[in-house]
Amino acid sequence: MTVPGLPMTVPAPDLPARIRIHEVGARDGLQNESATVPTAVKADFVRRLAGAGLTTIEATSFVHPKWVPQLADAEELFPLVRELPVDLPVLVPNARGLERALALGATRVAVFASATESFAKANLNRTVDEALAMFDPVVSRARAEGGHVRGYLSMCFGDPWEGPVPVEQVVRVCRALLDMGCQELSLGDTIGVATPGHVTALLTALNEAGVPTEALGVHFHDTYGQALANTLAALRHGVTTVDASAGGLGGCPFAKSATGNLATEDLVWMLRGLGIETGVDLDALVATSVWMAAHLGRPSPSRTVRALTPRPDEPARTNRSSPTSHKEQ
Repeated sequence: MTVPGLPMTVPAPDLPARIRIHEVGARDGLQNESATVPTAVKADFVRRLAGAGLTTIEATSFVHPKWVPQLADAEELFPLVRELPVDLPVLVPNARGLERALALGATRVAVFASATESFAKANLNRTVDEALAMFDPVVSRARAEGGHVRGYLSMCFGDPWEGPVPVEQVVRVCRALLDMGCQELSLGDTIGVATPGHVTALLTALNEAGVPTEALGVHFHDTYGQALANTLAALRHGVTTVDASAGGLGGCPFAKSATGNLATEDLVWMLRGLGIETGVDLDALVATSVWMAAHLGRPSPSRTVRALTPRPDEPARTNRSSPTSHKEQ
């Protein structure tokens, strides 16, 4: 039986030559796990992700342990990985979280806003504008310390309480985050309801409001199987930063209808087929997700991990390091 190596590379016009994967598995991927993952395992996870070629790995969150118990070990974890030669952004929900992060030498931080009032209340116990006011001094202080600040914006496409989210509502909050000093924005499809046309419409509206495409990243959940299609729509618009989670781990503890993130392996497989560079070793990444799945006690939901991980009675999937070019066929 013939087993797959890498997909045949067939470049498509008007797509970026290279993208940066913003790996969120160690933070967003693990934060919703009910069983506590040992700190040493988390640190090894980050190291393995770095070893697989990922250059931006979100390490943890300096949120109060009451809200996300899984990440209560941020002070213990970050020193174990901070010397890795990769970017290690951390989430900081407020001024206290920023102080904790800065004290450990973090240089890249992220704040987490909402495009909707309902989720702002559920996640931050504030209105949208109150949350923005809270983040303003956090962003200013981080920038003053020479840090890089990312602004996450959740519920950009749909909200479990409010339904479809008007594009202009999302644009307003994005513009506010950019104006306060965020250098990058991540557009979150928190409950996975976006479709490609909606993605293009939002990106176009943001550009028209003066938000440059190069400041934007996309963060899709795969609730309805649309994450890769939505990512492709974003790439066609010129977006070059894509959030993904190794093994498809993740969800959102404050939105129960939010299922897993786009799996990094599934993203890399598609990008390889399109001839888009990522610098990621797919074999090493698959092995990392299989390893983490064993620690979590369940198989990875990533389709690519499952396809490239043979059962005991199957031949090993090999030769994934040398993609086949369309021109060589």
